[in-house]
Amino acid sequence: MLLIFELRASMNPGIILVQKLSRIEDPRVKGRCDHALVDILLIALCATMAGAEGWDDMEGWAEANEARLRQYVQLRNGIPGHDTIRRVFEAIDPKRLEAVLLEWIGHVCPTLGKVIAIDGKAMRGSGSQVRGQRALHVVSAYASEAGLVLGQQRCEEKSNEITAIRALLPNLKLAGCIVTIDAMGCQTEIAAHIIERGGDYLLNAKDNQPKLAQSVEEFIRIGEQHAWKNLKSSQFETLDKGHGRLETRRCVALPVPDYIPEIKCWPGIKCIARIEAVRESHGKITSEVRYLIGSMRPDAQAILNATRLHWGVENGLHRCLDVAFREDASAVHLRQAAANLGVMRKLALNIFRLDTSTKLSLPRKRKHAAWKPDYLFDLLGLQSIGQI
Repeated sequence: MLLIFELRASMNPGIILVQKLSRIEDPRVKGRCDHALVDILLIALCATMAGAEGWDDMEGWAEANEARLRQYVQLRNGIPGHDTIRRVFEAIDPKRLEAVLLEWIGHVCPTLGKVIAIDGKAMRGSGSQVRGQRALHVVSAYASEAGLVLGQQRCEEKSNEITAIRALLPNLKLAGCIVTIDAMGCQTEIAAHIIERGGDYLLNAKDNQPKLAQSVEEFIRIGEQHAWKNLKSSQFETLDKGHGRLETRRCVALPVPDYIPEIKCWPGIKCIARIEAVRESHGKITSEVRYLIGSMRPDAQAILNATRLHWGVENGLHRCLDVAFREDASAVHLRQAAANLGVMRKLALNIFRLDTSTKLSLPRKRKHAAWKPDYLFDLLGLQSIGQI
């Protein structure tokens, strides 16, 4: 099916995204489909941006906006029902939608900053005690400085985040970037892959690598006892105030010692670091200490900045998905449908983040899209195109 917007070449991110969605191969039996695949995907994307949380909502949004939709797609058999939308999301291989997300962001935003945070999140509503099914776990790559999702990889059944990270990394452009991963991704194979792709890694060393963590901790502790003599230490400290909270973060970074075997086996490793965070809030003091290894030079300020950007994934991505898009409340249990719906939310999130026409917050933008369809269709580059 030919879409009007395909006739208007543009760098509008929305147009490029819908063009890429229109090229996804239809998994259904040819000649036995009442509704074009691109119609269903466009309805799902628009409805998700406008506040839809499930298949019924998508059908309801499309019915309410049918006249406007017909300006851009044929809808040869009217609005698809919620069961049809659900079946399509169950049939599409999530890898196809994940590829669209990756290709689209790479096209519209070739420069995304230096830090790529990789972190996992459970879609809690997708679990089912009745079926004995655990919640779907998804690993996402997040450009922390740009606030954009670069890609996602679901954890397969009887697998874990390590396998998902290994599958996700080959799809990302890592050259010149610092890849930050929490303790689960602290694996020599993952570090080697990042180095091979031209990136640097910054990994948390914890109990899943006990010998490594112990060696790093002991070396830094002994160095501190001797006032960092002959160690060429780099140190940096930040102080943040706000909302009745005072937080101090201190980072010390050291070149990698040559004589510790647990460290030497890591490819391209150049630094080890310790970050101490002390938080005082309403008279209560808490502290946390983290140890890291990295292939970047021992620059305490750069390491502390990269670490803070990594934890920005919690508020910038995970919390937004749960609060603005109510992802954890979504009770879609079928694996492929849940994964595909997760990609659709991330596509919607990225479109809103790329919009600089307004300074509204993400939740307000989503409400704006629901209340003012002109704003929604304009984001997708579908406004004032004309009728078929």
